[in-house]
Amino acid sequence: MATLLVRPQPPDAQGTVLEVTPESAGWEYVGFRVHRLTGGQRIEASTGEREHCLVLLSGRANISSGEHRWENIGARMDVFEKRPPHAVYLPDGTSYSVEAVTDLELAVCSAPGHGNHEPRLIVPERIKRSTRGSGTNTRHIQDILPETEPADSLLVVEVYTPAGNWSSYPPHKHDEDNLPDESYLEETYYHRIDPPQGFAFQRVYTDDRSLDETMAVEDGCCVMVPRGYHPVGAAHGYELYYLNVMAGPKRKWKFKNDPAHEWIAKQ
Repeated sequence: MATLLVRPQPPDAQGTVLEVTPESAGWEYVGFRVHRLTGGQRIEASTGEREHCLVLLSGRANISSGEHRWENIGARMDVFEKRPPHAVYLPDGTSYSVEAVTDLELAVCSAPGHGNHEPRLIVPERIKRSTRGSGTNTRHIQDILPETEPADSLLVVEVYTPAGNWSSYPPHKHDEDNLPDESYLEETYYHRIDPPQGFAFQRVYTDDRSLDETMAVEDGCCVMVPRGYHPVGAAHGYELYYLNVMAGPKRKWKFKNDPAHEWIAKQ
């Protein structure tokens, strides 16, 4: 893995601008892809051996899978409207199609599936909203697919970090399969920035510094977190949004703070 930072590319025929696969990331569980489609554009795909969560980041769409069809879904035209999104959960072994009703930014989150759940629409009213931290460590959470909702592997959440604030902070990690104290979860961060010419910083590091990478993140970039602590800082004047996808051998989110910075959590 040469770098943990994945930059967006011009859209291909399927509107794909960014993709992380287990093969490209060098890990086992998390897959992530972003499509930017124009109104009327249509894509067809199969989930294969992986469950999917399709998150409508912005725009409206018709989504169908077998006998299920969800017409003209999508309530926000920009992620920075901050209202919860519409999303669709699809199990493994399922074919599906997405037709953009308007210009559409679609996130495709995936992880190993075991055929335990039916396709379903996740509506904004079912998405729990909360605020974590205080002062310049305040951030706002929208839980799209938390561990309290049915899925085999996937955990999906979006976070808004006000300009000048820190997030995923104090630095924490979840890279050991050691429940109930800590769970092993791979993770991606898909970043959007408002205004879009801004930037943020994300550091990914381990206790022994065998991994220690600090990245300037721009609008539309994705950061892969295979292990280690992974704090994020938003630059003054620029609000930060990110979509997290996590998955591992057990569908539990239990993290450990960096002991050097644990005191911050106790303030």
